[in-house]
Amino acid sequence: MSEHRTPSVELEAAALSFGDRTLWKDLTLEIDQGEYFAVLGPNGSGKSTFLKTLLGLLPLSEGAVRVLGDGVRRGNPRIGYVPQQRAFGPDTPLRARDLVGLGLDGHRWGPGFPSRRRRARVDELLERVGATEYAAVPVGLLSGGEQQRLRVAQALASRPRLLLCDEALLSLDLRHQSAVSQLIEEYRRESGATVVFVTHEINPIIDDVDRVLYLANGRFTVGSVEDVMTTETLSRVYGAPVQVLRVDGRYVVVGSQAASEAPGNDCHAHDVGGEA
Repeated sequence: MSEHRTPSVELEAAALSFGDRTLWKDLTLEIDQGEYFAVLGPNGSGKSTFLKTLLGLLPLSEGAVRVLGDGVRRGNPRIGYVPQQRAFGPDTPLRARDLVGLGLDGHRWGPGFPSRRRRARVDELLERVGATEYAAVPVGLLSGGEQQRLRVAQALASRPRLLLCDEALLSLDLRHQSAVSQLIEEYRRESGATVVFVTHEINPIIDDVDRVLYLANGRFTVGSVEDVMTTETLSRVYGAPVQVLRVDGRYVVVGSQAASEAPGNDCHAHDVGGEA
């Protein structure tokens, strides 16, 4: 008999609305421990707000959610979070190693207590993401790709059982997309952690993903990449004809005029869920 494992994420009849606008409703879902789960969809479909409900930053309008077997709460050290890439100002008084160290004790008041053990852990994380050579450099002087590597290191600092990534590859070139994607997948395989990856663009992570949640126009579908990324399935989700193509091994969604004019929709010719 196989051992029962508590899902990392459980949603039951979940809904999220803002005024008269419903992003999604009647969402019942379990994400298994160790699963790589992607959340796709156009702008405004509720992808990032999905993560915010798991982080305890936004309450559901209806239904229930559990994370790692418990109710959601802010600052859960068992959850790591990689935010969207946003550049630090050039005058930011924070070194690369200081940013990573916030993943160990940034939830506490005051600076981290200097210790040999803390320094060793920060050095380990810097080495893991290939950032040792710029550990003492102010973060504002680093490239977007270098900064994003540090955000991954910060998210992994507490050895999370659940890693949430919000457009973690946005604005990165192909080389840095590949490097950051590889770091996240390596951690998942080594630790058995669950990854929930919000993205406009599934192609850089397509070989790692187990299942997909696709959100659009208040509708959703869940399944394997092969089951979700079809013309029939996405036309049903968008509520208008779209076409899904494979071009040089990459998925491309081509939206009709009706789909592109649907409220809250940005479905044009683009890579999966992304913009034209």
